[in-house]
Amino acid sequence: MLFLARMDVDFPDNLTPEQVADFQKREKEYSGSLQASGKMKGIWRVVGEYSNYSIYDAADNDELHDIFQNFPMYKYMNIHVTPLAKHPNWTDACAY
Repeated sequence: MLFLARMDVDFPDNLTPEQVADFQKREKEYSGSLQASGKMKGIWRVVGEYSNYSIYDAADNDELHDIFQNFPMYKYMNIHVTPLAKHPNWTDACAY
């Protein structure tokens, strides 16, 4: 199943720059592993915000929840998920 997720990160003010950098480093490593495994199909920044849209391929809601909970920044994220279904007008020519 494909899912579109918007993730907004909101770090508390009491984190040090070193702590934030550590979260970002670990987040990049985890995200890379999801991309390599095919679980994360794509990721796009939201211009001017500490947010992204990403597409996940997960077997079900439970697997997707597990993926999210393993993000190092999970406790600082607000996540909105939209399940996706193939549109009847989709053709393989639409892929980029």
